[in-house]
Amino acid sequence: MQSLPKMGSPRMAAAALLAGLSLILSGCFITPGKFTSELILTEEDRFTFTYEGEIFFLGLSSLAEMGAAADEFVADDCYDEDTYEDRECTAAELSDQRAAWDANAGMRAAEAAQEAQQMSAMMGGIDPTDPEAAAELVDLLMRQKGWDRVEDKGDGLFDVSYSVSGELSHDFMFPVIEGFPMMNPFVQIHLRDANMVRINAPGFAAQNDASPMGGMMGGMAGMAGLAAMGAEQGNSEMPEVAVMEGTFTIVTSGIIRANNTDEGGVPTARGDELVWTISPRTQAAPTALIDMTR
Repeated sequence: MQSLPKMGSPRMAAAALLAGLSLILSGCFITPGKFTSELILTEEDRFTFTYEGEIFFLGLSSLAEMGAAADEFVADDCYDEDTYEDRECTAAELSDQRAAWDANAGMRAAEAAQEAQQMSAMMGGIDPTDPEAAAELVDLLMRQKGWDRVEDKGDGLFDVSYSVSGELSHDFMFPVIEGFPMMNPFVQIHLRDANMVRINAPGFAAQNDASPMGGMMGGMAGMAGLAAMGAEQGNSEMPEVAVMEGTFTIVTSGIIRANNTDEGGVPTARGDELVWTISPRTQAAPTALIDMTR
């Protein structure tokens, strides 16, 4: 007679917590929600980048809160090894589970302290467990150029309006947050010789293993599945995860040398336009190579 984690069981919830915490501590903890983003490149070597919509900070979500509060014994499910049907655990099984849990108490406490310190470092010194953490993040972002609106929607989700314009004389990345370590970006602009510009948007792909965001978004997708499963089974303790959904558009007066859109460049009054529709099923990160020598 043994114990086995069942769908929607406490161990399944713990699996979601471990996945979330591993993403946070690896620096992969900021993802798009519902959004509209646009990059305009003009022949005067100017650019304008905008991002309107949601950004999800995993470290400020209920998932992180659950991880911090998860240090209490919860018995695993037990099943009949012949029929695999659920059954009540015996007193001996519960005693063995509890003994194993108690034996690891010191290790869990040390790991929790280390994770709390690491999470704070990942958040630019903001303590994610502080009730004022979301307000601190809003203040931090609003002090930076480009962040015109940052509104806390709760549970790690923020509604933002970001817009920046300038001379295309250096590489560009979004988002960049003061005090935060370098993270997997939503959008990158890389300048090459001969006025060539490379645009990559690794943060707008959910299932691309080659993308720096691939492992992260795969983990997020797994947690989203667990959350949906918990909702179906009436388990309100399962975490909620923001769903990535939006559009990314490049408008340029340059010559589009390469891109991975379905339709290619479309002439408009503003210039040639590339459009990607982004969803949790998006496999290839948007990318384009543009010649700005016109």
